Amino acid sequence: MMTLPALLRPALAALCITLLACLCACSPEGEAPGPAEPPGVTPSEVRVGSSLALTGHARALGKQTLAGARAYLDWVNDNGGVHGRRIELIAYDDAYDPARCLVNTQKLLVEDRVFALFCYVGTPTTVKVLPLIERARIPLLGVFTGAAALRDPHNPLVLNVRASYYQEIEAAVDRMVDDLGLTRIAVFYQYDAFGFDGLAAAEKALDKRGLSPVARGDYTRGTTEVSEGLNRIVDSGAEAVIMIGTAAPCAAFVRRSRDRGFNPAFHTVSFVDPGEFATHLKGQDDALVLLTQVVPDPGETVAPGGPEYAELLARYDPRAQPTAIGLEGFYNARVLVEGLRRAGRGLTRQGFIDAVESLRGFPLSRSLEVSFGPGDHQGLDEVFMTRFQGGSFRPVEDWGRVRALLASGEEGS
Repeated sequence: MMTLPALLRPALAALCITLLACLCACSPEGEAPGPAEPPGVTPSEVRVGSSLALTGHARALGKQTLAGARAYLDWVNDNGGVHGRRIELIAYDDAYDPARCLVNTQKLLVEDRVFALFCYVGTPTTVKVLPLIERARIPLLGVFTGAAALRDPHNPLVLNVRASYYQEIEAAVDRMVDDLGLTRIAVFYQYDAFGFDGLAAAEKALDKRGLSPVARGDYTRGTTEVSEGLNRIVDSGAEAVIMIGTAAPCAAFVRRSRDRGFNPAFHTVSFVDPGEFATHLKGQDDALVLLTQVVPDPGETVAPGGPEYAELLARYDPRAQPTAIGLEGFYNARVLVEGLRRAGRGLTRQGFIDAVESLRGFPLSRSLEVSFGPGDHQGLDEVFMTRFQGGSFRPVEDWGRVRALLASGEEGS
């Protein structure tokens, strides 16, 4: 039986969109705002808003992203802000639930009247709010997802920093086929927009090589019930499995595969938290588990001419540890701040978008530069391959050794 709130949800959502349109068109006094008075901007402050998972099974992703972004924004604020404005980041928990993300975004737009949206986490959550973003004509910068739905077709309001899942999976298939000599590849995926995107990326990458998945299996988001998907794959003779999911179910898939004597190479994309994944994989050092990342190793990167991620994290959030996910949030914040700086004191939403589009070769680390353009709203294309080894994920430095270990069946030695 449906509850009253569930019955009212579509009507309330429609009402919020209507109210949002009115608020976007008028100032609180009912007059059109001037070019220097967009929502969320005052002489001393600019407000940005985020909806991300701070509880639930994806909470580590949201917490680390937020910690990395806040560390840089806090440092900027302590040093005078941008053009004299402090950056206030308002963040709400959506527990990786699309309906909650929609409600949070409505609140950010209607009640908080933020200037921009920032550091969202997840494909199904972010895709859910795209109609609101279009209606409000508000920029969204730095989403922790590589989904094609946020890139194709080009959306002038969405500014991605990270590489796409297509690029991650393309790089993984390259390594599997060209470096490891594997051609029988299966796909295990989360049954939602995130998983479908990864499945499509895998099919495309394999098709380029005259291949197709030898099997496909799925699981339900928010669970670790992987048996049905595993059953579809285990008898396929797959030499490798591309996994599109979160840490716990992907680790469950690895463990249960090996319990059944099924020992392919495993790969998953950067939406998996490496630390959590490694914890779930404890005792599986003899498995070959690959994880693509879209940022360099967080312990090695240095921002030229600026503070280091690890240094600021230790200062502003001493209990947190540097991670690839947190580094991505840190990079998002660097792009946000540089966009605000280049947009000038007379800040507008379109002026901010134009400013981000002007970034060419802007350094995020000594070895990583971000570039945008009017038709290019993805700043990075780099993919970094890591491997589970010695209880953690480490950069792969010698594919010949990985191939030899795979052939000998001693991957973790």
